[in-house]
Amino acid sequence: MIFKAVRDGAPYPDHNTTLKAWSEIPPRPIRLADLITTKRELALDKLLAEDSTFYGDLFPHVVEYQGHLYLEDGLHRALRAALQQRNQIHARVLVVGS
Repeated sequence: MIFKAVRDGAPYPDHNTTLKAWSEIPPRPIRLADLITTKRELALDKLLAEDSTFYGDLFPHVVEYQGHLYLEDGLHRALRAALQQRNQIHARVLVVGS
């Protein structure tokens, strides 16, 4: 299994973090096996697109909540890393209170 678990939706409260605030969080390495996804489906065209990060953040967004790491944005980047046989990605991690 690539991820720790696959969910449909986030269990944490809405954090209302802006893209500017996300960009100020320094990326850090995260093991794919420690991530819980918040999306069950992925558009194949996003996974295969060469410019998939052209308009967005280069790093996936992860929310740490109650000791778990939830992949909020960047599922296609995480899957691309897994397909390249990498076991970790660099992501921005936002800690949300419990």
